[in-house]
Amino acid sequence: MGVPKRRVSHARQGDRRAHLALELPQLEECPHCHEQKRSHRACANCGYYGGRQVLEVKTAKDEPAS
Repeated sequence: MGVPKRRVSHARQGDRRAHLALELPQLEECPHCHEQKRSHRACANCGYYGGRQVLEVKTAKDEPAS
C-alpha cells in the first residue's frame, strides 16, 4: 500500500487545493424584466427564456390560502 514517506507541507497542500475555491455564479440581466439571472437559464422572476415564456411563475396571491 502506498504510504507517504514525508509529511506534505502547507504550501504544497495549498498548491494542490488552489482550484477548489468556491466561485459566485455568473449573473446577467434578463432582457424581459431586467432582473439578474443565471446565464442559459429561464428567469425565475418572469419565466422568460430566449424571448418567450417557458415557465409559469406563481406569485404569493396566486397560491390558495391555507
